Amino acid sequence: MFLARVVGNVVSTRKTEKLTGVKLLVVEPVDFANQQPDGKPLVAIDAVGAGEGEVVLVVQGSSARLTETTKDAPVDATIMGIVDYVEFQGRRTFRK
Repeated sequence: MFLARVVGNVVSTRKTEKLTGVKLLVVEPVDFANQQPDGKPLVAIDAVGAGEGEVVLVVQGSSARLTETTKDAPVDATIMGIVDYVEFQGRRTFRK
């Protein structure tokens, strides 16, 4: 699981039936200390109603297929939480 910021969205009108009606978002991993970019952006399924600019929790691999939205779907990354705040090394580094 990692922290990321939603930086965009992907629209795909033709896709596998298991992904019909699913929102695809572009997320960019961020570090815990100051939420600055910390990796390459990737596409993730939105299972919680996240929006652009929000800091989110993302899971990858087999865990990405364990939400109601993604069960048995061909996904490798899922947004499974919207972050309210982050405390890191004894101080709050992010607040929504």
